[in-house]
Amino acid sequence: MNDDFKLKKRLSELAYEVTQNSATERAFSGEYYDFFEEGIYKCMCCGNELFQSDHKFKSNSGWPSFYQSKGIDATNYSTDDSYGMIRTEVKCKKCGAHLGHVFDDGPKPSGKRYCINSVALRFCKK
Repeated sequence: MNDDFKLKKRLSELAYEVTQNSATERAFSGEYYDFFEEGIYKCMCCGNELFQSDHKFKSNSGWPSFYQSKGIDATNYSTDDSYGMIRTEVKCKKCGAHLGHVFDDGPKPSGKRYCINSVALRFCKK
């Protein structure tokens, strides 16, 4: 059984479309957009640690938002020019799963807003 088939069986249809085909969940629909418990957010596909709860903030964008990733082993970036926009795509550094996008309109200290799909994340309580 190939890895893609295993992943497709393990993830919801939406989680698969988001992480593997760069889809986006509807705003205000995700489990973590208004969720503020203490813990670590991991990649839904591979378990890589991506974001810490103390870096999460309420952006009112409809998606979970963080002002930084967990560290240099967490995320990779690429240019996304889909839908007539130029954005910076955020991917899991370990497995390449699409997570969302990062924008330059976040709070201090970074000024970044990592706008991440809930279905791309798995929360682990501290």
